[in-house]
Amino acid sequence: MLFSYLKKAVQALSKLANGIAIGSNAAGTLVVLALVALVNYDVVARGLFNVPFLGAVEVVQFTMVLIVFLQLPDVVRVNRLTRSDGFVAVIGTKYPKAAAMLRHAIDTVSSIFMALIAIAIWPEFTEMWETKDYFGIPGVFTAPWWPIKLVIFLSAGLCTLLFLLKVLSKAEDPKYIRVPEFEEDK
Repeated sequence: MLFSYLKKAVQALSKLANGIAIGSNAAGTLVVLALVALVNYDVVARGLFNVPFLGAVEVVQFTMVLIVFLQLPDVVRVNRLTRSDGFVAVIGTKYPKAAAMLRHAIDTVSSIFMALIAIAIWPEFTEMWETKDYFGIPGVFTAPWWPIKLVIFLSAGLCTLLFLLKVLSKAEDPKYIRVPEFEEDK
């Protein structure tokens, strides 16, 4: 009975985490499109009218970090994070249980590192929130730091959860987090 509730809770959490990761990726894609529009505007305004967009460099710096951390959870979700799986793939054909254990270990260590990033960025976020610290050139273009720190924190937290769900999932088939061993038999 308790195991059935646990299965349903993990499935619901996995579904929610997957949905948030996909939504975050979509938001990152929209930020990319906005950045493309901004750069094109700056090029045209600078070239034709000699009126560049003030703060273009700052906006590009801001959005690059935003794009990376908005799209990172979905990259983790679909196993597209840059890493070398060559050794795991080689031993996986002959020793599938050893490869599964290695994948679990990698996902566990990855979740620990993402949790450490979230823990390390939280004080920076709260400090930036309280001090209203900003970047840019006063009088030309300024923006607060806290949104970036918040996105990094939330992204690292979601990546931590996704890696932990991968540890719970069937390691022989780590394509997507669906927690196969928790699914009801049909």
